[in-house]
Amino acid sequence: MIYKLQFADLLPYWDVLVRGLAFTILLTLASTLSGVAVGTLGASARTFGPQWLSRLVGAYVELIRNTPFLVQLFFVYFGLPAAGLKLTETQAAFIAMTINLGAYSTEIIRAGIEATPKGVIEAGVSLAMTRLQVLRHVVLKPAFEKVWPALASQIIIVMLGSSVVSQISAEDLTYAANFIQSRNFRAFESYFVVALAYLMLAILARAILRALGSRLFPKA
Repeated sequence: MIYKLQFADLLPYWDVLVRGLAFTILLTLASTLSGVAVGTLGASARTFGPQWLSRLVGAYVELIRNTPFLVQLFFVYFGLPAAGLKLTETQAAFIAMTINLGAYSTEIIRAGIEATPKGVIEAGVSLAMTRLQVLRHVVLKPAFEKVWPALASQIIIVMLGSSVVSQISAEDLTYAANFIQSRNFRAFESYFVVALAYLMLAILARAILRALGSRLFPKA
């Protein structure tokens, strides 16, 4: 039996694909901003904070890095409501992705901070700068410059991992593929198109992050 490809059967559902694509992009943008912010705070706390805070952040990092993202997502969506915190699918997906990216970016950014020469930090202190000013103007920029490629790669990994949010009925690209193939039974075509969409998103995201890195950290 020869399978006949019929991509035209997807055309009636183009709006579902577009909504899924838009949802995935917006979810990635929002969770990237919040996740990198969490990672910056976590890295700063682990490097410059008191010992108890450093250990607390370290425990959070180890917990997230050593558990599957799907389990984290289920805990946020199904577990937190049991404790009285009800969330929509979108809210749960955003929180789970933020927590996940926050843990990984904490260690990535911390590596950049620890690579900053101590003499540079001492020079900032000698200029009567506050600890916050030293962190902001002296430490973080060169730290981000050192780890930007690794951070960009992690952002893309999290974006691709967002496909599992369809398991809680968040209407992303994978949800769109599931919906379409359940209506027209064209599973190959549906998942092929969505896989291609993820590939294009990853390539585009990498190009944007590379351009952003070049703009933020121009070579002398």
